[in-house]
Amino acid sequence: MPRNVLRSPWQFRLVYQDGTKIVCKYAILFYHRTGEPNSGPLFGVVASKRVGNAVSRNRAKRLLREAIRNTEHRFTDRDLWVVLVARGAILEATSGDVARDLENALMGEGLIRGHAPN
Repeated sequence: MPRNVLRSPWQFRLVYQDGTKIVCKYAILFYHRTGEPNSGPLFGVVASKRVGNAVSRNRAKRLLREAIRNTEHRFTDRDLWVVLVARGAILEATSGDVARDLENALMGEGLIRGHAPN
């Protein structure tokens, strides 16, 4: 079981209420700095019924998890909690599209460093 996952409802609530919101094409990203350098980064992935049926929601969450898996080692801060909320447009996207969109948003906020090595 992955260690870097937000699990409790209070963690999600904290990130939603006290965190910063970034709107991307395929997801809405919320992040919160905990102030504890060894607490993360921790990630949560959400897809509401607005995204579609269960199959669509699971695909959306898989795409977001894969995108974050490819960038998590590049985070500059270790005290972040991040929640990704899928948007409806993600169903038409490829894995590469979602990864690029998320990477651009994270780089724009200064949360990750440079491009991954090829």
